[in-house]
Amino acid sequence: MRKTIVMTAVLALLTLGAAAQNTFKGTVKYKVESTGQVAMQIPEEAATAEIKVLGDKLFTQSKIFVSSVVECVLVQGLTATHCANLSQVLGFLRGQGSEFTYQGDGKLMVKETHKLSELDSLEIVDTEPGHFYYEYTSETKEIVGVTARKLLRHRYDEDGVDHPLEMWVCETIGPRYNMLFEGIKGMPLQCTLDVGEGRAITYTATEIVKGKVREVDFLLPDGYETISEEDFQTLTRELNEELELLQGE
Repeated sequence: MRKTIVMTAVLALLTLGAAAQNTFKGTVKYKVESTGQVAMQIPEEAATAEIKVLGDKLFTQSKIFVSSVVECVLVQGLTATHCANLSQVLGFLRGQGSEFTYQGDGKLMVKETHKLSELDSLEIVDTEPGHFYYEYTSETKEIVGVTARKLLRHRYDEDGVDHPLEMWVCETIGPRYNMLFEGIKGMPLQCTLDVGEGRAITYTATEIVKGKVREVDFLLPDGYETISEEDFQTLTRELNEELELLQGE
């Protein structure tokens, strides 16, 4: 694939061909643990997580799955909508005298939409630095009573070194391509994230609750201003530049 499918640094497809392959309806619940050589303190509010699922719709507010400035994410087929709150950093920088083209309060709704052709290519080997591809292995194991398949995401650095990420994925839950997790097929039930300096975080499914979700559970909150992905990228670039200038003073 020619570029990573992610939001900008501040924040890791609506087509008939992207129709849900699964009809699962329910909630996947997780525990979040420190599993690296160097222990980390996981805040109580971040020690559990959940994703609501309704066919090809996903909704989560859990911080292990979103960045610090994102308050929730809704996935519908090949479109992911992020509700981001940049009000705190905007207020701080404006208080320091910074000026921005954007004049709002920083509560923003951003949609990113992907083409099916992009996602179909994710299993093609790509060793270009910064790019990634997926390897779906034949290895399986049972997690909370369902079969999970081992998936490796390969990503190469500038020195040509691969940094694989291992996930265990259930392919009968969630959309055909899961845009909450960079277009994987299915729902991750276990994954370990290397956060550097010997530290790692592992999230593991603890329960799969069938049913008990409604359409209302997938409504986005009010009070967010819709902004294009391009304008959002411009704003976050400006914020990063201003923060770097302040740090250099």
